[in-house]
Amino acid sequence: MSGKARDVDDLVAPLKALRRDIHAHPELGFAEHRTAALIAEALRDIGLEVTTGIGGTGVVGVLRAGGSDRTLGLRADMDALPIREETGLAYASQAQGVFHGCGHDGHVAMLLGAARHLARTRSFDGTVNFIFQPAEEGLGGARQMIAEGLFERFPTQQVYALHNWPDLPVGTAMTRPGPIMAAADKFEIVVEGRGAHAAMPHQTPDAILAASELVSQLNTIVARRIAPTASAVLSVTQIHGGQAHNVLPATVEIAGTVRTFDAAVQDRIEASMRLIAQGVATAHEVRISVNYNRYYPATINDPEAAAEALAAAACVCRHTAMAPEPAFTSEDFAFMLQATKGAYLWLGQGGGSGQVPLHHPHYDFNDEIIGTGLKWHVALAERLLAA
Repeated sequence: MSGKARDVDDLVAPLKALRRDIHAHPELGFAEHRTAALIAEALRDIGLEVTTGIGGTGVVGVLRAGGSDRTLGLRADMDALPIREETGLAYASQAQGVFHGCGHDGHVAMLLGAARHLARTRSFDGTVNFIFQPAEEGLGGARQMIAEGLFERFPTQQVYALHNWPDLPVGTAMTRPGPIMAAADKFEIVVEGRGAHAAMPHQTPDAILAASELVSQLNTIVARRIAPTASAVLSVTQIHGGQAHNVLPATVEIAGTVRTFDAAVQDRIEASMRLIAQGVATAHEVRISVNYNRYYPATINDPEAAAEALAAAACVCRHTAMAPEPAFTSEDFAFMLQATKGAYLWLGQGGGSGQVPLHHPHYDFNDEIIGTGLKWHVALAERLLAA
């Protein structure tokens, strides 16, 4: 990285203040109106071409330098989580039950800093599209932006994103070719009997008993129907049924998630789930309906792009490495990687916020890595769009 690109110290303090302001005013997916307005104003202030309202509240800033037709996309997510914050910080969330518990406030700050720095140095030749995406947390904001013409309106030959990673120490970055984050599916199952007095169980199919057997059998799918060399997780996370101790309920609801990296494994799990449900329904004389929703695909890095992401990280981090295995968490940046070549990076932030995991009510983004993330975005632009 050039000497100019290293000189970002004057940006870090205002970016820290900006990040904490966003943290104090979190907004859920597709409702990031204040955040999007703040971003658009900041981008206009540094002279970028700004488009708002893509994918609902998405914002894109375009910066050009030189005469090359090469293009690069850099993406940050904007939304918060429906979690009650318990940090006790001076800049804690002012919105009841809404909280930046995943660090998207920090991602926004880093990408805005990179835009400001590249706008003043123009140390690249081509076009950089700064993509600020809504609704990453389960609502598919990336998919919506793409559906509304993101890459047709802003042609992007390669696209990159990072995520702060509490499990990695500060100064460390990792990525890997191929799968880096899992596909995320959710299932909702309804078991229907007729209901009756609990003292007379012989008069009705027992929905509770059927649901219990179903949960037990679902937990055998990965162990017995998926090859040991494949990776998958199936977790039942909700069971709802009954309101009184002496009544057998007519209906029991079950819900959960499945995480995979391979579409064939995903198909096998869904098919097995439906077959098991059919068998339990027959055995217990109940009706069982299965709603299976594949809401996020696996995040698959292009091998060459993953190498570029790691090379850029090597310019700004003390330690970089290929991740030994993917994570079972999911990320809707996957939709962008289906649309164009690119890669996703984990940037270590352990230390400033300890080992508090993502999506925990005591989590906070570590401001110590704002400068590092800013420099990584700049390094990518300077490498891939070298003047």
